[in-house]
Amino acid sequence: MDLDNKSIIKLIKSQKKNFPLDQPFYTNDKIFDLDIETFFFNQWIFIGHQSRIKEKGKYFLFEVGNESIIIIRGDNNKIKCFYNVCRHRGSHICLNKEGKLRKLICPYHAWAYDLDGKLISARMMDEKFNPNEWSLKECKSHVFQGLIFINFSNNPCDFEKFIKPLKPFIKLHGLENSKIAYRKVYPTNGNWKLALDNFHECYHCQPSHPEYCHVHNKDYIQAYGAGSNTGPESEKFNKKLNEWNKKVNKLGYLTGEFSEKKFSQFYRSAERTPLSDGKLSETKSGKPASILMGDFTEFDGGYTTIGPSPFNSLIMSNDFATTFTFIPKDPLNTDVEIMWLVNENAIEGIDYDLDNLIWMWHETTIADKRIIEDNQKGVLSNKYEPGPLSKMEIGLEKLKNWYLKHLEKSL
Repeated sequence: MDLDNKSIIKLIKSQKKNFPLDQPFYTNDKIFDLDIETFFFNQWIFIGHQSRIKEKGKYFLFEVGNESIIIIRGDNNKIKCFYNVCRHRGSHICLNKEGKLRKLICPYHAWAYDLDGKLISARMMDEKFNPNEWSLKECKSHVFQGLIFINFSNNPCDFEKFIKPLKPFIKLHGLENSKIAYRKVYPTNGNWKLALDNFHECYHCQPSHPEYCHVHNKDYIQAYGAGSNTGPESEKFNKKLNEWNKKVNKLGYLTGEFSEKKFSQFYRSAERTPLSDGKLSETKSGKPASILMGDFTEFDGGYTTIGPSPFNSLIMSNDFATTFTFIPKDPLNTDVEIMWLVNENAIEGIDYDLDNLIWMWHETTIADKRIIEDNQKGVLSNKYEPGPLSKMEIGLEKLKNWYLKHLEKSL
């Protein structure tokens, strides 16, 4: 379907309250390109953890749309993020997805750059040529608590303003002093909005996620399964939450939650809630998966969930963290990248068992991959028609409204 801006605005205005989006939002090339420019390229998004590139010269690539970013540990031990574009004629410089380099050398004409992006060699150039004017172009970046955030915008919002309400929730878990225990990408044949829709509601959790429901009870799933105020209120869970807050306040740990109070460029959330039935960690047995992280000196039976942007989630027990990055690839494909972080001093096989650590979210994400792919197949049908949302899909409706307002503003 060919759509111009006028047609897209008309389509936006035709969307019904408490219904999913119409088919073109999940399938159309023009809308996908607008999505990338409007949303992914204008958000602070974490795309990795500093422990992946501990040594000078180590790098990995992050790729989305037409952009490829080199994330590298520089000469001064700082992490730098460069566009993977040679300043000569535009060739990609790094061709491998990750590795270790002494300098960055373009494979086309051998222009060479140091690890801080400065041009140090360009053969047979004019005597007026000034190499200082031809350093690699940097992608805006910020490392916070070990998480590497990037922003593709030429004029990104202030990082401190963005991170301020989430700071105490992230700092509590000491991610700066953690390491990647395991990392996996789950390629998913579905539009990025279908992937996020699935992540913003827990209406599907009981029929589709026995592992998740084993760890979290039905009262939590009803009220908080996809975040605060994403389902009907549960008096039983509220009572438990209030009791837990009192206990945790006495221990001196953070409690409470944050959500956006008005429409803005941000779509952030954070909350601390109790795990179910006396569990101490998000494991099959409910017993600890690893040694404590961050400010914790004892287990508080709690669970921290943070959404820095629609494309990221942090889900953390006291002893490990699970991070999600949703990467749109094309209108019908999304990569879901998960990292499991543990205390940097934890030793695999002694302090933690990897299978135990990744069990719940690995199994849940495999199921989500199937769910999203089946959803996409149905949405492609000529007979697809959005149906009414349930009381447990409030989060989906909130995300849809935020998305439509921003998309309209961009046109």
